[in-house]
Amino acid sequence: MATRGNSRTRLLLVSLLVTSLFFITLDLRGLSVMASARSIAGSVLKPFQSTGSFIFSPIGNFFGDIRNIGQANEKLAVLTGENRDLKEELAEFKGITGELKQLKSVLDLAGQARFRVVAAKVLAYGASTNFDQTITLDVGRASGITRDMTVISGKGLVGVIKSTTVNSSIVQLMSDPGFRVGVRIAESQSMGILSGKGSNYFDLELLDARDNIKQGDVLLSRGSDGNKPFVPGIPVGIVLSVNNSIGQLTKSAEVRPFTELSALGVVAIITSTRVNDPRDSLIPKAPIASPTPTVTVFVTPTPEQN
Repeated sequence: MATRGNSRTRLLLVSLLVTSLFFITLDLRGLSVMASARSIAGSVLKPFQSTGSFIFSPIGNFFGDIRNIGQANEKLAVLTGENRDLKEELAEFKGITGELKQLKSVLDLAGQARFRVVAAKVLAYGASTNFDQTITLDVGRASGITRDMTVISGKGLVGVIKSTTVNSSIVQLMSDPGFRVGVRIAESQSMGILSGKGSNYFDLELLDARDNIKQGDVLLSRGSDGNKPFVPGIPVGIVLSVNNSIGQLTKSAEVRPFTELSALGVVAIITSTRVNDPRDSLIPKAPIASPTPTVTVFVTPTPEQN
């Protein structure tokens, strides 16, 4: 048995040796058997490699696209946040610019009239216990503000202080239905009472029915004792139309205010005056003009001459 096993081993060794010598002889003669084998194996396996690439490449691309979408969404979220912040900053800038413009306007008016004023920012619009139309200001008793002080904008009268706290005040707007102020027509002594009626227009009633009033007349505040609640000479509004109905005991008119009460950002409270009455010096340089009447021309044909 041992002899037979040794014979098989020697036979296997001789076969391997002969096979090795065979391949070496072929390589020495320029025949690359191994290269050919590799080439044949590559040709056989190439279709399977292409099929695998066709199957698995989209899967890899899919996961890559998911990763790219996630990164794009993150960038979009960042850009959206930056855009929102820029819009907020722009709105704030526009608000500050508007307030500065109103502040300059009201200080110019106060300086022209030689009023001592305290500038204030409008915190809120609303109603109070006793009034329908009011605004709340960010100044109060700590700034020397007291009840019955006149409040103005850069264009004219706004209202009157009705109540105060340490750091805030409530103003009754001139549009409030309970508001009343004595006025006079500029460049004349004609006087009347202006009343708010809860809208952008006001009612004027002259004290003397014999006085003349016309569309386009400018109204100024008449003033009160001790300049409270109203300082004289403040621009109030302009006459839009006159009611000349026969039989009326007094003349009445509809008035539009100079101040746009719905767009107040900054106002000023008059604390004292250096001039008793500025008279007509505060009349706006370009008040709203009355409409120009339409001129109608009638043409009469000339008879033909025979």
